[in-house]
Amino acid sequence: MSRKTAPPSASRGASPRRGASPAGRRTDAREWLGSIRFSGFAAIMLGLVVLAVLVLAPTVATYVEQRQKIAALQESVQVTKDEIATLERERDRWKDPAYITTQARERLYYVKPGEVRFLVIDDLEETDTPQDPEPVSAEVEERKSDWIGGLLRSVMGAATARNAVEITVGVPDPTPAETPAG
Repeated sequence: MSRKTAPPSASRGASPRRGASPAGRRTDAREWLGSIRFSGFAAIMLGLVVLAVLVLAPTVATYVEQRQKIAALQESVQVTKDEIATLERERDRWKDPAYITTQARERLYYVKPGEVRFLVIDDLEETDTPQDPEPVSAEVEERKSDWIGGLLRSVMGAATARNAVEITVGVPDPTPAETPAG
């Protein structure tokens, strides 16, 4: 038994509605909301979807965070493995007597018996040597003053200066402190 659907109604696209725009029909919001029908099954399914999102969202966030930590730790492990490999290659190089001899001659300036090693201190070419720096300012001048004497006069003057207020020992203060009444 096959079902046949009814042909679309002629009223849907045949006549333009009130307030229709030339580009297309304008739909009233109340009409659109009125056309939505919820069954009990749809409401239960919507509730289950919302509940599933609320339950799974923290779990998914934790999963993503843990995956990021795992990726960072794996990268750290790979960097450490690379460093270990580099250090092992360096250790293997130091096992070679020719490498040890070369390093001793270059770094510590060791020589074999009978050899003479010359150390050239200024071996840069004229173009590589740093040139004299330009003066900082054309206005900077040397002062013709004795700053040491000025400093000494300042220290001695501060040490022998009279105080602005004379302090007399044993004489009471002319303005005695008031005692609170009470």
